Amino acid sequence: MEASDGTEETLLPLTRFQLSEEYGFLLPHPLTELPAPYGPWMEIAHDLPQLITSHRLRSQVHQMPQLSARHLRGREELHLAHLVLSFITMGYLWQEGEEGTVKVLPRNLAVPFWEVSQALGLPPILSHADFVLANWKRKNPNGPLEIENLDTIISLPGGESLRGFILVTLLVEKAAVPGIKAIVQAIRAILQLDEETLHKALQELAEAIGEMSKALKQMHDYVDPAVFYAVIRIFLSGWKDNPAMPEGLIYEGVSDEPMAYSGGSAAQSTVLHAFDELLGIRHSEESTAFLHRMRDYMPPPHRAFVEAIHRAPSLKQHVLSSGDARLCAAFNQCVSALADFRSYHITIVTKYIAVAAAKAKARRAEPGDGAGHSAGKPPSALEAKGTGGSHIFSFLRSVRDTTREGMICA
Repeated sequence: MEASDGTEETLLPLTRFQLSEEYGFLLPHPLTELPAPYGPWMEIAHDLPQLITSHRLRSQVHQMPQLSARHLRGREELHLAHLVLSFITMGYLWQEGEEGTVKVLPRNLAVPFWEVSQALGLPPILSHADFVLANWKRKNPNGPLEIENLDTIISLPGGESLRGFILVTLLVEKAAVPGIKAIVQAIRAILQLDEETLHKALQELAEAIGEMSKALKQMHDYVDPAVFYAVIRIFLSGWKDNPAMPEGLIYEGVSDEPMAYSGGSAAQSTVLHAFDELLGIRHSEESTAFLHRMRDYMPPPHRAFVEAIHRAPSLKQHVLSSGDARLCAAFNQCVSALADFRSYHITIVTKYIAVAAAKAKARRAEPGDGAGHSAGKPPSALEAKGTGGSHIFSFLRSVRDTTREGMICA
């Protein structure tokens, strides 16, 4: 593609896209408390795991005062409110498992959740932007961004495994930061025909993707597959393409018609969308349609960053026309690292969903299996699907394979 005038500026400064030099797509310093008038929300949010497991959350929500979100000020307050209301919503919906869902989200939760969502340009459901990007704090404010020094702000049932799942995903996002900066450097280098800087940027990108794979490996240390599958996963489920809620959900006081939204999914992370756009990776029509739908679950400035990369000159075309063997090799290194990351993600999903599902089925088949509700009843509606609603293994393999096909100069 031809560079339009000012393309270089379109990716700078990063703050234009609510991106941080240090934290990437993570919210840099999330608030942990809302202003006093919103105490009733925070009180319920801090007690969510206990309220859900004791089946008391719905009655607590029904007693919640009707609060307007209009007094919230600034991005940090809005993000915390969205995080709090999305977690309460997921607990409210799935408290009784997939057989006990409700058709209506009550007005005192639905209306403020809708208002906050409109203000942020996010959908009124728990997404990656809440679950991971805005849901972290340091234990020691001066300590490092490492799992031992991190905690979540709001939680759901799942204990240490839930904490591990959120924080390992956060560390994958953090590992991507040098790669995000490398995208900007690469595009600038193409525009300035600076092959040396471009080569360096591609090396940095490949290295960052490798670091993301390393960060993802920590999932094995911190997340128990049985807890993830049987306890955590249902709370990430949405009400689009989910047989447990075929009609979607009515947001009382917002719309008389039910609305359908996808659940939280790694496909909502902006990082891999940005890398795909830079490297010119083209996925199948079906996968592309799903991935593009997932962009609606990103904060609009992050989505705009991906669109700006898409409009920039084509890196792939530049490398091909340069005939530079070093650039070809560095480009392929990036594609190969991205395919490896996606392969490793399939390994994780196999362990935490396919193998865990088989074990859960085997346990259910055992005579006298009295594993009551406390052990968690895995959602059968999601056995073959991701929480975002995709047919998970066919989607992940297709995306990994089309990534590999992005190699050049064989």
